[in-house]
Amino acid sequence: MAFDRYKKNIVLAISTIALGLIVGLSSMLLGLFLDLIERLFLRYEETASIPAPVGTMPTDRLFSVVIGAMIVAVIWWFLRTKTKAPVSIKKALNGEQMPFWQTVLHVITQIFFVGTGGSIGRELAPREAGALFAQKWDNLLRKLHVPALSQSDRRLLMTAAAGAGFAGIYIAPFTGMLFSVEVLLKKLTLRTVAVSLTMSTIAMFVGSLAKGFQPYYLIGDAKFSLISFVLIFILAPITGIAGALFRKLCQWAEGHQTKNNQILWQLPTMGLITGLIALTFPEIMGNGRSLAQLAISSSNQKMMMILLIGGMLKVVVTALTIRAGASGGTLTPAIAIGAAIGAILGFMLMPWLPAVSIWQCAIIGAGTLLAASQQAPFMAMFMLIEICHLGSSALLPMGFGILIATVVSKKILSD
Repeated sequence: MAFDRYKKNIVLAISTIALGLIVGLSSMLLGLFLDLIERLFLRYEETASIPAPVGTMPTDRLFSVVIGAMIVAVIWWFLRTKTKAPVSIKKALNGEQMPFWQTVLHVITQIFFVGTGGSIGRELAPREAGALFAQKWDNLLRKLHVPALSQSDRRLLMTAAAGAGFAGIYIAPFTGMLFSVEVLLKKLTLRTVAVSLTMSTIAMFVGSLAKGFQPYYLIGDAKFSLISFVLIFILAPITGIAGALFRKLCQWAEGHQTKNNQILWQLPTMGLITGLIALTFPEIMGNGRSLAQLAISSSNQKMMMILLIGGMLKVVVTALTIRAGASGGTLTPAIAIGAAIGAILGFMLMPWLPAVSIWQCAIIGAGTLLAASQQAPFMAMFMLIEICHLGSSALLPMGFGILIATVVSKKILSD
C-alpha cells in the first residue's frame, strides 16, 4: 500500500513538471499570437506604456474589430452548431472530455478576437488550454498503463494546469495557484498548494521567455500610507456593490448567450458598436488593460468624465459582447472598471486626501472590484500585487479593502 502511494506521488510530481512546461509553452505561444494579430490588424505593438492603439487610424480600429467579429462569429457558429461544442473547464472537472481540435480552435479564436479589439478578457483561453492539456496528459498516462492517479489528484492536475495557463501569460505564479485552489478546486491544503504553485512557477518561467518579467500595469513609486484607509472605507463598499452587480450582469449574459445562427449577425453588430466607440475612445478595445492604465496614469481632474463614461461603456459593451456569443474572461475588464471607479473617487476626495495618489486609488479600486466580482479575495489581492509589482506597503490597505468589498458583495449576491 505504501509503495503504491509512493509510485502515485512520483507520477504526480512528474506530471506537475511536465504540464508546467507544456502549459507554459502554450501560454507563451498564445501571447505571441496576440501580438501578431495586433500588428496585422491594428498596426501597433501592445506594451504597458502603450496599451491602446492610440496611434492607429480611427477607421483602422473600426475595421479591425468589425472584421474580427465577423470572422469569430463564423468560427463559433461552426463550433457550436456543426461539430462537438467545446467543453467548459467546470464540465471537464466533472468528467466530460474536452474535444482536442475544437478546444484548440476555440482558444485561438478567443485570443484572435481580443487581438482585433473585441471587448473581452483574454485570460480564459490559456486556462482552457491548460485544462485541455492536463486532461489529455491523464489519458496518455492511462494508455501507457502508468499507475493511475486518484480522482482527486486528476482534478488537482487539471485545476493546477488551468491556473498555470494564467500564470504563464500574465507572469503571475501565485495568482495562478490561487485561481486553482481558491476558485476552481476550492480546497486549500499543502498538497494542492505545492502542486499548483510548482506548476504555475514553471509555466511562468517558460512564459517569461518571450517578454521577461515586466509589470503588466505601470504604477507610481509612492508608498501607501495610513491615510489611504480613509479612502478604503469609502471606496471598498462602492466597488463591492459594483463588483457584485458586474458579476450578476456577466452571469446573465452567459446564461442568455447566443449559440445559434443569430450569432452570425449579433456578434458583428457588437463589433460595429465597439468599433464606433473606438473611433474616439480606443481604450474600449481589448481586455481592459488600456482603460485600467488610463485610470492609473490619470493626473488631471478633467479625466473624471472620460473615466466615468469609459467605465460605464466597458461594463455594457463587455456584457453585451458575451451575450452576443463571444467567449472570454472577465478578470481584466473587472480590473479596468474598478480602476476607473477608484480614480474618479480619488479625484473627488483629493482636496481632503492630498497624500493619496490617484494611481493608488485606481489600484485599490481595481483589486477590490476584482475580488467582489470573482468572489476570490486572495486571488484578487495577489493578482494586483504580481501584475503591478506592488511593494509591501500595499499589502495592508489592499487586503483591508478587499475584505470590505468581499463582505459587501457577498451580502448582495446572497439576497
